[in-house]
Order: sequence, then C-alpha cells, then structure tokens
Amino acid sequence: MIQLSILRNDPKAIIEKLALKNFNASDPVDKILKCDEDRRIVQKTLDDNYAESNKIAKAIGEYYKTGKVQEANQLKETTVSLKENAKNLEEQLKNLEANLNSLLVQLPNPPHSSIKPGKTPEDNEIVYSEGEIPALPETAMPHWDLASKYNIIDFELGNKITGAGFPVYKGKGAKLQRALINFFLDNAIEAGFTEIQPPLMVNEASAYGTGQLPDKDGQMYFAQIDNLYLIPTAEVPVTNIYRDVILKEKDFPIKNVAYSSCFRREAGSYGKDVRGLNRLHQFDKVEIVEIQHPDKSYETLEEMRQYVCGLLRKLELPFRVLKLCGGDMSFTSALTYDMEVYSAAQKRWLEVSSVSNFESYQANRMKLRYKTDDGKINFAHTLNGSALALPRIVASLLENNQTEKGILIPKALVKYTGFDVID
Repeated sequence: MIQLSILRNDPKAIIEKLALKNFNASDPVDKILKCDEDRRIVQKTLDDNYAESNKIAKAIGEYYKTGKVQEANQLKETTVSLKENAKNLEEQLKNLEANLNSLLVQLPNPPHSSIKPGKTPEDNEIVYSEGEIPALPETAMPHWDLASKYNIIDFELGNKITGAGFPVYKGKGAKLQRALINFFLDNAIEAGFTEIQPPLMVNEASAYGTGQLPDKDGQMYFAQIDNLYLIPTAEVPVTNIYRDVILKEKDFPIKNVAYSSCFRREAGSYGKDVRGLNRLHQFDKVEIVEIQHPDKSYETLEEMRQYVCGLLRKLELPFRVLKLCGGDMSFTSALTYDMEVYSAAQKRWLEVSSVSNFESYQANRMKLRYKTDDGKINFAHTLNGSALALPRIVASLLENNQTEKGILIPKALVKYTGFDVID
C-alpha cells in the first residue's frame, strides 16, 4: 500500500508513475486526498473535543475542592454534550479511516524510476542471456509426450482424480520433482537462507498483507467455512511471519527460503501455451524471501537475480533475463526481473522465475517496520523470488535433454536423483 504521506506530498508524481502500469490514478487519488482531508478535519475536531473535556474535568475538580458544587454540576451538563459529540465524531472517524484504507489498497505499487512504459510481454527488456539453444531432431517430442512415453507424469490420471491442472508424478518423474526441491533448498541454505516450512493455508490478514487481497481474490482457492486461503506462493506465509513486527537495523538482511505446493485457480485458456506443465492449478516451488533495509533493497534484488541465474547455470539450461515493462508488472511490485528458459521442443521461452522488489508497499500493509539507531520508526523493504518453480523447469529439462537413449539428467542433479538418465 502506498504510504499516505508520500501520496499527499506529491500526488502528481504518483499518478505519472502509475500511468506506466497503465493505471489511471487521477480519480482514485482525488478521492483519497478528499477522504484524507475530511478525516483530518474530523480528527482535529475530535482532538479539540477531548482537550475541552479534559479542561472542564479539571475545572470540575477544582470547584469540588473549593465547595462550589453548583458550578461543578453545571459544568457536568456540558461534559454530557461533549461526550455525545465525541461518540459521533469517533464513529465518523472510524468510517472515514475504513473508506480511506479501502481506496488506498486499490492503488498498485508505483514502479521504480527505471521502469519503461509498455503494455505486453513483448515490451519487456532483455537484459541478459546465456547458453546455447539445443538443436533437436525433427522427431523431438514436447514434454507431455515424453512424460507419457517414459510413464513419469500422468495428466489424464490427475484429471480423473481432481481435474485439469493437477498432474500425477510417477516413478522417476516423482523422484525428479523431489530431487529438484532438495537441490534448490540446499543451494539456498548454502547461500545463507534460513529454511522455513510454512502452512499451506493463510488467513485473510496474511493474504491482505502481501497484496493478494483484494487484487487477486478470484485467483485463490478459498475454504469458505474456515475463511482460509490456499497459498498461491510461499511468499505469502513467509513474509507474514514479520507482520506487525518492529525490527532493529542490525537484523537486516533477513533471508528465508521455503518449499511449498502452490495453488492457483487461473490456469488460463486452452492450447499449447498452457498444455502439459506450462500452467497448472497446483505446482511445487521453492521461494526465497528477503526483508531488507530500504537503502540496500535494490542491491539485494540484483543479488537475488544473480542467485537464480546461478541455479539455471547449474542445471545447464539456456536462459535469459527480462526486466518487465510497466504494463507487465504485478500489482504489488516496484521492479521485477523474469528469468526464462528455452524449451527446445516447444521452440519458445518459458518463465521459470520472477524476482521482485516491493519496496515498502507490502511492509505498509503488514506494519513491518524497523527502528533506526536514533530511535526513528520506518518501513522495511520486502523482496521475493522463485528459486525455482518446478513445472517449467521440468518441462525444459525433459525437452532439451532428450536423446535416443533417454532423457539425460544434469550432472548437478544426479546425486539427488540417484540416476543419470530417464529411460
């Protein structure tokens, strides 16, 4: 959530920045500023009421001390009116604050000053690429056919048990999943991240804190009776560990890593772009989350980007890094890098990771703050990234490493799988 003080000080700058996300903020900002003005007027009136009440209370006490009972009783009648006014003003203030908050949460996070305008993924900027795209024979298969050939992923069985978007991993396919999870976790722990095993369901306050609510309400699975949401990413429970927490400057950086299953209702449309593992309702992912001092958050973002690139390098996958344009960024992000790997059989790039800096946007929602050495209280910055999401990694590994003898396993994974080929 945008800090109200920043919006109040320079609303024009916020409107211009949000235009980069193709969001017209003129009317919402006007409503916010008007509501804020009304709120401050009511707050001042209420404060004056409290001050007058306190002043009269002291006078009443003095009258009683000096035996002026009649004068004291007359003033008491005045306090009745003040108390009634205070009650009405408190109710007005409560409603205005609720309305103000509901307006503020509808504004996306303003993008970083380096973000370029754009409306579609085609407008994203390729900032780095590495690796050779494998040349496969004409007989090369996409991963969904390879999965069937080697009996390692059963999409039809998943459809029978649950529905589309819930595959069943079998044999070496299941072991490959487990191997990747352990590989990603071990690398993160070695890099200084502390492992967390979070709940797979969160309450409304947690979903609100990281920005899934109200923006992505319809995209999450909801357990209505218990008022709980299945997590779309481990970012949600892990970041909320620090909700309503005041850190010290010496606590930075806080580095967590978590493996979880992820659940998303928006599986997309039909066709090859969402076929097989390309887009699922349930998938596994290892997530890295950092809480950082505002002065160092962009340095940390670059470190996270390099870390994810290192994982892709170890997996021997050709990859590229994109800096997202304003129109392709998420609601909550200030700057996002997407990492894509090349899927040789599908002949297209697949997103396998996003690393993002949210600056103080999530921290403001969660009241995640830190105390400076001189005693001031400020909002921390939050960052996260996929390190990595498994489905498209698996798809690319299967397609890019297919040979006549079977599917070869990258050297870095062999000690985790226990085998070097799927045949």
